Amino acid sequence: MPRPSVREKLLDAGFQLIWRNGYAGTGVRDVVALAGARPGSFTNHFRSKEDFASEIVDRYGSYVRTVIDDALSDDGVSGPDRLRRYLDAITTRLAAASWERGCMLGNLCLETSHHSERLRVALAEIFERWRAPLAACIADAQAKGEIARRFDADELADVLLTGWQGAILRMKVTRSPAPLESFKKIVFTSIFGKDERS
Repeated sequence: MPRPSVREKLLDAGFQLIWRNGYAGTGVRDVVALAGARPGSFTNHFRSKEDFASEIVDRYGSYVRTVIDDALSDDGVSGPDRLRRYLDAITTRLAAASWERGCMLGNLCLETSHHSERLRVALAEIFERWRAPLAACIADAQAKGEIARRFDADELADVLLTGWQGAILRMKVTRSPAPLESFKKIVFTSIFGKDERS
């Protein structure tokens, strides 16, 4: 197996540091030191810290998209149960960080969206990529009568993502899974339930 390139080591280090410390709290020197790279190597591979962070955002987006795709795979489980499986998979990852770390994208939205147009656009695009499979799962469940058709699948996917991000922010403040569990309880007994009138 080939050894990772300096560029890959820098990206791996940046992924860890930005997720843990945020954009402003991650210095280029910190990235270089954690990667075990030579001083000056960063500018050989990235034009700016903003360019570097854009690649980190894309990596994180792909990482979570893999979690989404695995959880939503149509294996005979109902649509609501697949959606819950996704939220439970994320909950397990948040627990591993003692409810402190949260979602990298959510963190960066708060920190950078009003300072960097490039990162704001990158973050918005990742959320769109996450929404698509959620909306497809919801639409499939609606077609099967598992979820009420009162609202459009895309709108419901937006509500799921937005509400979940809010619950994660509350989780970070309380250092507790309670906001996550409350969100899941409410959303699956109301929004993602069957319409008894249909």
